[in-house]
Parts: sequence; C-alpha cells; structure tokens
Amino acid sequence: MILIKKGRLIDPGTCRDEVVDVLIRGGTIARIGKDIALTGADRVIDAEGLIVAPGLIDVHTHLREPGYEWKETIRTGTMAAAQGGFTSVVCMANTDPVNDNKSVTEYIMKKAHSEGVVRVFPAGAITKGLKGAELSEMGEMHQAGAVAISDDGRSVKNSRLFLKALEYARLFRLAVICHCEDEDLSGGVVHEGSASLFSGLDAVPSIAEEIMVRRDIAIARYVDSPVHITHISTRGTVEIMREEKSRYQKATCDTCPHYFTLSDEATLGYDTNTKVNPPLRSPEDVAAIKEGLRDGTIDIIATDHAPHDHVSKDVEFDMASSGISGLETALGLSLALVHGGVLDLTGLLAKMTVNPARLLDVPYGVLAPGKAADLIIFSDTAEWTVNKNAFASKGRNTPFHGVTLKGRNLVTIVGGKIVYNGL
Repeated sequence: MILIKKGRLIDPGTCRDEVVDVLIRGGTIARIGKDIALTGADRVIDAEGLIVAPGLIDVHTHLREPGYEWKETIRTGTMAAAQGGFTSVVCMANTDPVNDNKSVTEYIMKKAHSEGVVRVFPAGAITKGLKGAELSEMGEMHQAGAVAISDDGRSVKNSRLFLKALEYARLFRLAVICHCEDEDLSGGVVHEGSASLFSGLDAVPSIAEEIMVRRDIAIARYVDSPVHITHISTRGTVEIMREEKSRYQKATCDTCPHYFTLSDEATLGYDTNTKVNPPLRSPEDVAAIKEGLRDGTIDIIATDHAPHDHVSKDVEFDMASSGISGLETALGLSLALVHGGVLDLTGLLAKMTVNPARLLDVPYGVLAPGKAADLIIFSDTAEWTVNKNAFASKGRNTPFHGVTLKGRNLVTIVGGKIVYNGL
C-alpha cells in the first residue's frame, strides 16, 4: 500500500481540486479523503505543497521499436515517459516493419508488457506499409491491442480510401489520428515566411496543412465518423478547427509544446534540433495556437516524441531527420501556459489526461476509488534546467537543452507501482 499525504489533488475528470490524502492498495485507488490514518502502508509520501494528478496520457509518441532500436526502444521510451509524468503513451506505426498487421501489434504489446514501465497503446497504420494504397488489417490489429490508426508522417492522399478507413475504424471504435499534409504543396524543411527568406531553406506553406485538415474533416462529417487531427501548427488550422467544431462535434485535435513555445525564428541558427514536421511556424501562428488552447478549440496536448540518433541530426539542415525528443520536457513546457495565464492548472491537465483518455476510449485519466492507480506528483513551481544528457530517452535531440523551466514531475505511479521517483 502507498499513502500520499496532503497533496493538492487536481483531477479535471471528476472536477476535484482540494488538499487530500490518497490511499493506493494493489493497482487501484482505495480511498481519497482528508487525514487518512494508516499504520500498515508500505510507503508514505509527503506531498504537501505538491500537486497530485492523474497520470498524463500522450496520444502521439514514437517508440521506434521494432526496427530503429538505435534511436529508441520500448524500454527507454517508456522510461522517458515515466520521468516526464506520462503513465500511458500511444506509439505510432512508422516502425520497421510497419505496424500494419496483427503480428507487429502483438510484438509491441509483448515487449511493452515485459520491458515497458508505463502503459503502451499501439496505433496501427491506416494503410499497408504507410503507402496509401491499401487498407491495413484494422480488425486484427484492434484485437491485438491497437486503440487507434494513423499513417503519421503522411496523409492518406486517396480520398476514397480515407473514407473507407473511417468507416472501418468506426466499426472497431478505433480513433483515427490524421497527419495532415498535402505532399504536392509541401516538400520543404521550414515554414514559408520571413525566416525562410533569410535562411534560404526550402519552405512549406501553411496551406499544405490546412487544405488536408479541411478535407479530412469534410470526409469524416460525410461518413459521420470521429476524426482527430494531430500536431496542428498554423493559425489557419486553428480557425478551421474552430469553425468545423461548431457544427461537427466529432472532430478533435491536438498540438505539441514546440508549436506554442518556439517559432520559425528558431530555425535561423540552422540548429537541426528545430527541424520538425510540420515545421515551426511564425510568431502569429504561435499566438493562434495559444488562443486555440485557451478557448478550447485545441482539445489535447501531445508530445510527438521523435527521438533520433546523433548521426540523423548532425548533418545539413535539409538532410536532417525531423523531430524533437519531447517526453521529458512536455510538462515543464506546458506549465508555461499556466504561468503565462493562457490556461489554469485544471484546464492544462484536462488536455493531458481526461481528454486523451476520451479520444482513445481507455479507462484512465481520472482518479477515483476503484480506478487504476495511475498518477503523478509534481511541482508547478520548481525550476530546473534541461540537460539532454540526463534524459532516459536515447534521443538527445532537443532545442531546449540548457533552458530553465518552471515545473517538474517528481513521482510517477502506474498500476500502484512507483516507476519514477525524483523526490
């Protein structure tokens, strides 16, 4: 048994915000209340002055296994998740082989069970091999443990095929997570704007994202199927989502910390750690993303954790791999929204706990008696300096190395077991 004393429990899913004790017995929450007396607890944690919250849920993570174990493994990726405060992660399908069939899904689930320290939910590919030509084996992947489908890294260009994917996904209650990019309009490595004029790097216009967002939601609305747009980055996309959600409530979206923290001006130093897909956008886009988070247009904050080896980043900007190793910095970066008055703590945690759980239809993201004991204890005021060399992830590719953040996860508990302790 674990007894957490005098922490400020903030749980958006149950509308709770009060100083209480939390008793964990086995893998579940046994009791929540004031002044719980227990002499037989295996561990008592003094959480006075700290925040107790449901474990964070990331709907967009790249664990790289199978096939790219030199970049990340399920073991190291879930250790990074635990350190960052995530108790559940959804791993994308762009592995080698691609997770487009039951065998690969089963492999991931087996490895996660034996080596992972947090819950791992696979996202199967929408199309076989991520090639956009033929639908994957959705039903069998669902039976093996997949909770979503996504061709992340690519849009499904064939509109008829995407329509069929939505129809099948609805049958199996699989979330459809869409990377929106018109490849005929993209092809660059940075945002098209004033920064790209100065850098001379090939640019990606905002419309490359926005046109596919509009198409994907239009098809979903026609089919009457839920659809989730991932890592939105532009002012135009925020406006589209705001408009579409006013008439179609089954459309949801997420963004990532780097899209409300950095602008394309960060790429002027040619630091390949700032190369992401979609690219960092203009300061005006960053402001729009923050407003979308504030007014509820953006439902979820995800990480798009994309760890890379040194060789993949230590090259010319246009040759470098895209992505940021983001699990361990996400909470600290996101808490800046609270310190900056964009969101309150309850609103921020909703976008990282109960909202992701609803999208994925998983029984986590809330703290109540009888529920799984997946929770974190964190400080929203503790300052720390990001040190990539201290990451549990194999990925050291972060533009935030050396940056001081305010707010840090201290304890992560999954199924009643302490999997990270930074107290």
